[in-house]
Amino acid sequence: MASEWCIGIIGGSGLYNIEGLEDEQWIAIETPWGDPSDEILCGRIGDVKVRFLPRHGRGHPISPTELNSRANIDALKRAGCTDILAISAVGSLREEIEPGRFAIIEQFIDMTKRRESTFFTSGFVTHVSMADPVCERLSDLAAKAISAAKGKVAVGATYLAMEGPQFSTRAESRLYRQWGADVIGMTAMPEAKLAREAELPYALIGMSTDYDCWREGEAVDVAQVIEQMQVNGALARDMVVKLIESLPKKRKPSPIDTALDDAVITAPDEHDPAVMAKLDAVAGRLFG
Repeated sequence: MASEWCIGIIGGSGLYNIEGLEDEQWIAIETPWGDPSDEILCGRIGDVKVRFLPRHGRGHPISPTELNSRANIDALKRAGCTDILAISAVGSLREEIEPGRFAIIEQFIDMTKRRESTFFTSGFVTHVSMADPVCERLSDLAAKAISAAKGKVAVGATYLAMEGPQFSTRAESRLYRQWGADVIGMTAMPEAKLAREAELPYALIGMSTDYDCWREGEAVDVAQVIEQMQVNGALARDMVVKLIESLPKKRKPSPIDTALDDAVITAPDEHDPAVMAKLDAVAGRLFG
């Protein structure tokens, strides 16, 4: 397994670029799953390779429902990423996760309905574990980097992934609180599932912009979200640099690097060559 870090950054609402990159260039990457959201900004910070993808594309032209998450994850894998740090604007479902606070996500509740959520179809059926859906190592580093950037952080949050693009009703927002969700967003699923299928350790930072609509008399509006995103985005860029600078010199293997070892259920003589051809980046190490 790779001993050098290559960090993929997926920038959400409010984070459309990375500052401090050396040797930077935008590179178009083709995938069997269609076009990713944008070209990938490749560069380095010190000795660490960085690959940045704006999740909604530069200028935010792509809606949450229409994101091609399979192409995004595949493209980052092809770009050489060893790990993925995802950043996303979220609504808060907890008083203590006030607008401006960052939340380190630990668990997910997936309520999306219209999205392709797996690389593995008939002909190469695979079931990866999502019991612990994020990388503990990368999440811990992210929490420390937020504090180093003078940001406020909450750890161990549960993220409710809704379909969107509309915001929640009050009944939904209050129900999600009862379920134990701490923040709500529209983009982390199936992104986190696909990262696990691609054997990429994944951590998610939720940047709180609002209190959704569970509090009496309050509702979300885009102007409020954008204003808070601008503040959050500046802190997020500083945090990314501090995280990368804090990485150990050598990358030790992660159990997620081999998540597919015990996940494939289709018998070898039933493997579909056409399906396997599309999986060259995601699961190619299994075919060597």
